[in-house]
Amino acid sequence: MAEVGNAALAAARVRAGRNAAMTERIYQLGVLISLILLGGVMTLLSPRFLTVDNLMNVASQAAVSAIVSIGMFLAILTAGIDLSVGSILALSTMVMGVVCVNWGLNPYASIAVCLGTGSLLGFLNGIMLTKLRLPHPFISTLGMQKMARGIALVITAAAPISMFPAQVQFLGNNSVGRVPVSFILVGVLYGGMFLFLTRTTVGRHIYAVGGNKEASRLSGIKVNTILNLVYTISGFTAALAGLVLAGRVNAVYPLAGIDYETDAIAAVIIGGASFFGGVGTIGNTIIGVLLIAVLRNGLNLMNVDSAYQTFSIGAVIIIAVYVDVLRQRVMKGGK
Repeated sequence: MAEVGNAALAAARVRAGRNAAMTERIYQLGVLISLILLGGVMTLLSPRFLTVDNLMNVASQAAVSAIVSIGMFLAILTAGIDLSVGSILALSTMVMGVVCVNWGLNPYASIAVCLGTGSLLGFLNGIMLTKLRLPHPFISTLGMQKMARGIALVITAAAPISMFPAQVQFLGNNSVGRVPVSFILVGVLYGGMFLFLTRTTVGRHIYAVGGNKEASRLSGIKVNTILNLVYTISGFTAALAGLVLAGRVNAVYPLAGIDYETDAIAAVIIGGASFFGGVGTIGNTIIGVLLIAVLRNGLNLMNVDSAYQTFSIGAVIIIAVYVDVLRQRVMKGGK
């Protein structure tokens, strides 16, 4: 009798696993179809949408959000969040502006300072979570958000800095043919992150930590090291996104990056990652990024008021999170 019960339990688990996998594939297909349908609707509503110039503009605008979303994806994958990415972007680029334009530091060294600043701030986010044992990354990254934004405002008395050399502008202001260099960079980063997460031990450990931190710790995974790495990468990608943005506008300013964290969260959740951790693929995150970018671009082409655009993004976030909750219920057998 016990053997029959165990066999039935094993069969139920297999069915549950298959149902979860099927649910995940249906969701991913649905997101891609949603992007295609949204593009079709925008094409019907605005003849300018499906032009080469506008599509390249969408790609260029989406690049900054796409790079920020890489770090946000990793944070959410570990059942965390990073609310400081916009402020880290601003502070990293402001520091670069000071050392490059005001102090005359070599452009390549200035770029290194920018990326190093972002990485350091991200590492501090991880330390606050793992060493200071703050209860949730919401607290540590929210605190970093306010501190970094305040420092960015203070170091130049809230004044922007402009007139960067060509080396600093390269990633955000150049193209290969009609394709922006920034979008090529996005392709390289997403391809590299896909390989990192699927082909390396550390990548698999990131998924494991998101699935169950305590079980990961008991299995010998250095959970704190993984979390520190994840938030360091998030800080690095925020700074890299800031470098692309600075190249696009040839200026840095302390209020840059406001609301970038909400767009990144929306893109990651729309792309299929779960706030519960351990679920999601980096490839689907770019679909979420493009969906948000197409929505914003289409609303701009139709001259929709910015307040309604903000409302639309907020509604998309709520719907995406609710769908994630429903998906988790299905994957857990409808509980």
